[in-house]
Amino acid sequence: MECTIDWGGRDGMLFVARTGSGHVTAMDGAPEGGGNNLAPRPMEMLLAGAGGCAAYDVVLILKRGRHDISGCRAELKAERAETDPKVFTRIHFHFTVTGKNLPAAAVERAVQLSHDKYCSASAMLGRTAEITHSISIEEA
Repeated sequence: MECTIDWGGRDGMLFVARTGSGHVTAMDGAPEGGGNNLAPRPMEMLLAGAGGCAAYDVVLILKRGRHDISGCRAELKAERAETDPKVFTRIHFHFTVTGKNLPAAAVERAVQLSHDKYCSASAMLGRTAEITHSISIEEA
């Protein structure tokens, strides 16, 4: 896996990331930190990556279990340390899974498997943060 990060130049704190898979995304800082608020903060990108990794797992596990899933949303709320390095200290994942006749036990199992076994991003962040999760199921 590869990634290249380029600074946008003298005015501001805009950075552009180019991934090994050929995608481009921008990151910026808050105005009080010299940024112009043109893109997500790098730590927001890290949190979003963990949410995407876990949601991907949940959907894949439920699809492999032949459940009729039509939607999955992961909402993450994080707290950070007050001093540098301001690592994440707590992260709560709330999954809203939509489908037809989804058994709560299957959704819980998918979320737990993601957390315990499959989500690399959560595993890394779990070294500094207490990670919790909850679910809700909506009928399609």
